[in-house]
Amino acid sequence: MTFLAVVSVIAGIMFGVGAIAAVYRIIRGPSILDRALATDVLLAIAICGLGAEMAINKHIDTLVVMLVLAMFAVVGSISIARFMAKEDAS
Repeated sequence: MTFLAVVSVIAGIMFGVGAIAAVYRIIRGPSILDRALATDVLLAIAICGLGAEMAINKHIDTLVVMLVLAMFAVVGSISIARFMAKEDAS
């Protein structure tokens, strides 16, 4: 087994554990802000996983998918922040 294969397996395990922890926080989060943060973390893990896969396989085919996921993360965070600001003002 090459060094790159070992590093790939270790990175995959770390991404998997992080994703499981984020999904747990989405399900069990006591507030909407905890759930929003966990969703951002899950999207960041997905983006990092796609980036790692691109680096390992030496291609840029999924770059557009990464950019769309980043756009969803930003728009979602802004939407939740605006929603919470309206709730606090009431």
